[in-house]
Amino acid sequence: MTYKQTLDYLYAKLPMYHRVGAQAYKANLDNTIALCELLDNPQHSFRSIHVTGTNGKGSVSHMLASILQTAGFRTGLYTSPHLKDFRERIRVNGKMVSKKYVGSFVQKYRKQFEPFKPSFFELTVGMAFEYFREQQVDIAVVEVGLGGRLDSTNILTPVLSVITNVSFDHMQFLGDTLEKIASEKAGIIKPGIPVVIGETQEEVRTVFQQKAIECNSDILWADQHFHAGNFILKGKGATRLLMDISRDGVPYLNQLISPLSGSYQRKNILTVLGVCDQLIEQRFSLTPGLIRKGIQDTIKNTSLKGRWQILNRNPLTICDTGHNEGGLLEVLRQIASTPHSHLHFVFGVVNDKHLPPILGLLPRTATYYFCKPDIPRGLDAGELQQQANAAGLHGAFYPSVKEALKAAQFSASEKELVFVGGSTFVVAEVV
Repeated sequence: MTYKQTLDYLYAKLPMYHRVGAQAYKANLDNTIALCELLDNPQHSFRSIHVTGTNGKGSVSHMLASILQTAGFRTGLYTSPHLKDFRERIRVNGKMVSKKYVGSFVQKYRKQFEPFKPSFFELTVGMAFEYFREQQVDIAVVEVGLGGRLDSTNILTPVLSVITNVSFDHMQFLGDTLEKIASEKAGIIKPGIPVVIGETQEEVRTVFQQKAIECNSDILWADQHFHAGNFILKGKGATRLLMDISRDGVPYLNQLISPLSGSYQRKNILTVLGVCDQLIEQRFSLTPGLIRKGIQDTIKNTSLKGRWQILNRNPLTICDTGHNEGGLLEVLRQIASTPHSHLHFVFGVVNDKHLPPILGLLPRTATYYFCKPDIPRGLDAGELQQQANAAGLHGAFYPSVKEALKAAQFSASEKELVFVGGSTFVVAEVV
């Protein structure tokens, strides 16, 4: 199979949650277990770090992979969804899996897999784990797709589990309270395996504590040990984030530079540092210098995109993949702190998004350019406009994301700001 034929097969034949939604969701691990047994359980052949959370898990995973790569470990990285190329999901030392491997894997195992009727994500997880085994990685950083307990990646027994935070998202699967969502994410905690929690949230703290006790797992709250102060955003639109890090009240990494310049990244960096502390306890060779350089080289080493990314400077145009209440709130804070005389907001969402709380967060003074991401699951731009109008947001709708962006940039003056967001899939069309 050619690479194009392989992608056509994956997208057309296998249900893909990020494209079609609920019909692709599997409420158990049976398929993944059976699929990996066919592959002779590649997940047992490498060490791993398993990362979940509502927001920040992608950034945390990329930073960790960059640090481990900088420290000389042959490092696998599995993330989702991809923005431009399917192969972004599977990397070793920052390099995407080859088109040839993707095609040959599907060709080799297709007939054996089809009786299980695997989802797109289940097959992709199997592909990633088999590739990491073939590439003989020293360690893989594996990001959960959705939730944790029932996610296909949860067949791993990692050296460390990581939970960044909990916010409202995917409530139709994970539950309608923070406690229920936290319980699903706590499902990645394994017996005897330490867990790092990025943010201490009183509403869900007990959920994680009880699960850790049940599993006899040590638990570290990163933000109780590490503190970030003296934030400085450098460059027009903030291209670099500088901060001073202390650990237990003692200076640790002064003037740490992050190329991920979203102000919310300070929380993710504290999570990463908590993980590094635990890895050092497990005798991973990670010095402060390597950690500093790994964070500073995250984009260079992993090609991460879509996090407070500057697309244009005149007018200043920025995109970000934050798409739920917690993520958008962080993004909106940074928009408010970015100098501009008026905001032009290119906005699109998926059709299963619970919109009222999202629309309630958005600034009423902005001009909106409503659009539909080019996936079956995208919400019609006209319908989005109607709901937004009813919530006090005003603007026109456009036939595509690119047309909406073109209109916003045409309308914006030099001192105005254009922002693109609302959905990962909107951002995917502009980066």
